[in-house]
Amino acid sequence: MENKSENKKLHAICVPFPAQGHVKPMMQLPSFFHSKGFHITFLNTEFNHRRMFRSGPPDGLRGLPDFRFETIPDGLPPSDRDATQDPPALCYAVQNYCLDPFRELLARLISSPKLPPVTCVVSDGAMSFAVQAAKEYGIPGVQFWTASACGFMGYLQFPELIRRGIIPFKDENFGSDGSLEATIDWIPGMTNIRLKDLPSLIRTTNPNDILLNFTKDEPQNCLKASAIIFNTFDELEQQVLQAISTHFHPNIYTAGPLSLLSKQVIIEDHYSSLNSSLWKEDTRTLEWLDEKEPNSVMYVSYGSMTVMKHQHLVEFAWGLANCKRPFLWVLRSDVIMGESAILPEHFLEETKDRGLVVSWCLQEQVLLHPSIGVFLTHCGWNSMLESMGGGVPLICWPFFAEQQTNCRYACSKWGIGVEVNPDVKRDEIEALVNEMMEGERGKQMRRNALEWKKKAEEASLAGVSSYENFDNFLKEALHYNG
Repeated sequence: MENKSENKKLHAICVPFPAQGHVKPMMQLPSFFHSKGFHITFLNTEFNHRRMFRSGPPDGLRGLPDFRFETIPDGLPPSDRDATQDPPALCYAVQNYCLDPFRELLARLISSPKLPPVTCVVSDGAMSFAVQAAKEYGIPGVQFWTASACGFMGYLQFPELIRRGIIPFKDENFGSDGSLEATIDWIPGMTNIRLKDLPSLIRTTNPNDILLNFTKDEPQNCLKASAIIFNTFDELEQQVLQAISTHFHPNIYTAGPLSLLSKQVIIEDHYSSLNSSLWKEDTRTLEWLDEKEPNSVMYVSYGSMTVMKHQHLVEFAWGLANCKRPFLWVLRSDVIMGESAILPEHFLEETKDRGLVVSWCLQEQVLLHPSIGVFLTHCGWNSMLESMGGGVPLICWPFFAEQQTNCRYACSKWGIGVEVNPDVKRDEIEALVNEMMEGERGKQMRRNALEWKKKAEEASLAGVSSYENFDNFLKEALHYNG
């Protein structure tokens, strides 16, 4: 790609996968492009665009004419629910219905006399159709992998696991017959990994399972892109990153943690005000936390997609109540499978003086608050990085996808977390919270978490590691020297 003249902006189209955990980092990444003079087109599905504007209109757009939204349909039936769409249906729709609408959009943007020329497409690692379309028009296409590098490496093993006859499993007993405990010793850059630590979408007996095949295909498609950007930093996942570079794709760039790194970019104040939340955030939380002692509050959130059985919700509730400690609990209305979340009778009365239950919150700010002592998390990658940014240790209850891999690394590699039994019990929650708040193991994990906080902050400084890597990406992958 030839450099543009100084008076002509470059133009990046950013295409997130249509789920909260992907939209948020994809909204952070363009701050770097914008700081280099790029015009930004941010592409949402129509469903998520409506949700984003309902949750809090991004008022910064009025003062930011070089940032604009576009939409395409997702191929699913219309809905006004404030909930994450069904993952299998969404993944099927992404692979089968999004390419043609994106082609049409790309053609319109390319031909528009009112916009700078489209100079690159930055596609989520699960939206490879966008890179395919970009190639058809001769536009550089790069993939942005919003999850962990260790999770990416796990997904890359799916074809080999199938070839070896390990997955799909032969019968439904794989969860109880010890099959998941088998050690996988041939993955580059990963040691002491069991089948149960690999992304959970291998856990099926159906060779035609939509999620298995989607997460097998999309990471492989990433390898066809000219470059891959990871939301991580070198020291955190060094061995895996080196293995990806050596064995799978030489042109990888770490640009994380974006939650810290984007703050180092000198941009207009109104850019940082752009909203990326698909849920309306409860603004009471920070004032409530201000009234609490340092390291005293248990923060609980399962992310945007986790669903659970009602009995598990009840066990979590009474586990928190029995701790007799302050807690902030993010409880989405759609967290219970197929029904609304209803707390146990007498729970709110029992905890009214020490607990706050909200439907969504400003998590990044919460985890930076000095009152937070421990985070009970589903191990989504944004949550993992934001907890490191705050130096907060973890109690891990992974739900699905690469969250199991993230959990394994948090507990056995990084030393910042302990895992909850999938069949959660209130006594275990009470014991783990008390241990993490006051026990020796908890104190050591807090020290470890603070060390990782320091390393993450250092990686995000201007001229260092991740910050420098983004400049290298622009020069090497996009041939931009502005």
